[in-house]
Amino acid sequence: MKKSLLAIAMLGILSAGTASAQSSALAIYGIVDAGVNYERGNVAGSDVKLTSGIQSGSRLGFRGTEDLGGGLSAKFVLETGIAIDTGGFNQGGLAFGRQSWVGLNGDFGTVAMGRQYTPHYTALNDIDPFKTGLSGNSQNMILSPTRMDNTIKYSSPSWSGFIAELAYGLGEVIGNNTASRQLGGALGYANGPALVKLAYHGADDATGTDRTKSTLLGGVWDFGVATANIAINRTRGTGIVDSRDYLIGSSVPFGPSTLLVSYIRKDDRSTLNRDGRQWALGYTYAVSKRTNFYTSFGRITGDNGFTNTVGTAVTAGTGDEAFNVGIRHVF
Repeated sequence: MKKSLLAIAMLGILSAGTASAQSSALAIYGIVDAGVNYERGNVAGSDVKLTSGIQSGSRLGFRGTEDLGGGLSAKFVLETGIAIDTGGFNQGGLAFGRQSWVGLNGDFGTVAMGRQYTPHYTALNDIDPFKTGLSGNSQNMILSPTRMDNTIKYSSPSWSGFIAELAYGLGEVIGNNTASRQLGGALGYANGPALVKLAYHGADDATGTDRTKSTLLGGVWDFGVATANIAINRTRGTGIVDSRDYLIGSSVPFGPSTLLVSYIRKDDRSTLNRDGRQWALGYTYAVSKRTNFYTSFGRITGDNGFTNTVGTAVTAGTGDEAFNVGIRHVF
């Protein structure tokens, strides 16, 4: 009798475990990216370095979902940035500096809370042929904050190709709810060969008396043999900040290879008139579905003391020219 009761109890435990496994899922994923980067144009001289995260930031992530019934599910993402060259952490050493959020998903879309990507950055990444990586990273020229802390974010489902995002990042300054606050939003359309996005990001200063604002409009048209990538961004803000940025580029796939090219012009409308230009060329070669080699070259020129540098997916760069070669593996 005792053996029978024990068998029934064990069967119940196994059944409960199976039901739990069917209603929830956990995935471990990541990117390992490293290469050699040569930079020059700094007054201190050129630099050759082994760099992590040239094409894409190296990372280790955990994401999970649980079916709550009634069309609802709980979701979370914990993602840390890893410096492959040193074994350390990126994003200032934060444990999960790339993403850390938990949320609820349903037919209405997703509401998430935590450290998340800004809608402006997501739009720029979708439009940039270099995907904000390699030496053609559009963030070398276009102000687009990548992440927001303390953020409540809504992401809509696709309505016949139309999508929307809204994000609010609390400044958490006692006695001043506008200080250090961030707001973002995006509207987009993605259907067939067409992608169009309008995005905004606003960041209040430490006193809540001024705000830096960036508004982006751009799109991609996939012709099959190549894409046409176009964007315009306007940034206004504290003091003398007033610029318009123009991007044009293309991604040309052929077999396992992809050629990338872009040109970005910054039109500084402030009294300093520090205009700038970035030219970039890149090439990737896929040796499998998960692994590819890459190389890229970028050069920045400017007027009246323009000082932007050629960075990659993770590093800001030290000079006005950069050339790199490396390997990326996705798992």
